[in-house]
Amino acid sequence: MKDLKHLYYFEKLLDEANNELVRRAQKEGRICVGNVCSLVPEVLLDLPGIFTVRLRAPRTGSMEMGTYYLTSFLCEYSRALLERAIEGGYQFLDCLIAPDACSMINRAVENMELLKTMPKEKFFYRYLEIPMKADDNGLSVYVSECRSKILQPLHEVYGIDISEAALRKAVEDHNKVCSLITKIGEFRKEEHPRITGYEYHMITLASYVCPKDLLIEKLEETLEELKTREADKKKSYRAKVVVVGSEIDDVDMIRLIEESGALVVADRFCFGAIPGREVIRLDDTEDVVTQVCRHYMYASQCARYMNKEKIEGRRSFVDALAKEYHADGIIYEQMKFCDYWAYERMVGSHDLREKYGYPVLSVDRPYAVGTSGQLRTRVQAFVESIEIKKIQKRQGGAV
Repeated sequence: MKDLKHLYYFEKLLDEANNELVRRAQKEGRICVGNVCSLVPEVLLDLPGIFTVRLRAPRTGSMEMGTYYLTSFLCEYSRALLERAIEGGYQFLDCLIAPDACSMINRAVENMELLKTMPKEKFFYRYLEIPMKADDNGLSVYVSECRSKILQPLHEVYGIDISEAALRKAVEDHNKVCSLITKIGEFRKEEHPRITGYEYHMITLASYVCPKDLLIEKLEETLEELKTREADKKKSYRAKVVVVGSEIDDVDMIRLIEESGALVVADRFCFGAIPGREVIRLDDTEDVVTQVCRHYMYASQCARYMNKEKIEGRRSFVDALAKEYHADGIIYEQMKFCDYWAYERMVGSHDLREKYGYPVLSVDRPYAVGTSGQLRTRVQAFVESIEIKKIQKRQGGAV
């Protein structure tokens, strides 16, 4: 296929945390709010006059200092973030919002605070209590936390408008970007998708680490370009897969999978689009914060939610994704030492294989995959096993 016009532009935005669009927005006088988790309602951090950046540590190498403070038994994402903070890589932030959801990432942010890694005079940290069950009581806690830990300090410290009108404007702007990314993602459902998983991951990831409004023009142009782009039918991927699991902000992960012969047609991971880039519907019957929190709580597929409906729903959600995007198999991945997703991966991959009948590759992985030969070999073997099952099915043999 012909290269997307703006793909290199999106790739360059992911080379560093303090990227071109972050610097541009701050020159315009906007406040930069850091966040570290999909459980923090992103849209509340994109009010007029501010924008949010989900923290990542591109080109991670040594994590010696991060490991020194957090030990080698914590996930590499938390250690990589702390390492980058100690190096001074997040000093462009004006505040940092973290959920008291995952103890590992929470410890990473607490150490950033204790080590005084952010020098700005008005800089503040806030830690949100996040419910473990999606119900009315959990929603009440969620709303209260977002008001007291996000909106109130933003207003008091930086004078940000947190009125209903400002909140509705934030949701409206958020929906513009989500709608564009969703429409781009529709092309992944085609028999011969005209956009690869790697390309889509670059576009989606950029929307998490840049001021969203500054991406709209490039997203609109990319959508129009895809409408007339022709898929390369001669370069046929050997299998289509859904990638499911924990945090992925490593640009090499999806590329490695696709270089191994599997086209990634849908994603269910942090920094992903499903969920994460769906439109938030508002009505006039409730305040905006309650509606936003309800959306995030019930749309979330995070393994931290422990009520029965959520647990069972995570399996059926992946099944529905695989059917909608015509996937041949599922790659269930988990960051090494991630407590929540370690259990979820074990049970989820078993259920999707035994109850739903999908070929499943279950892997744990480092934060920075690079050119991992072991992971590449496992994906290649998984693709070959899918091909064998297809041949057996066509011949009427055992699947």
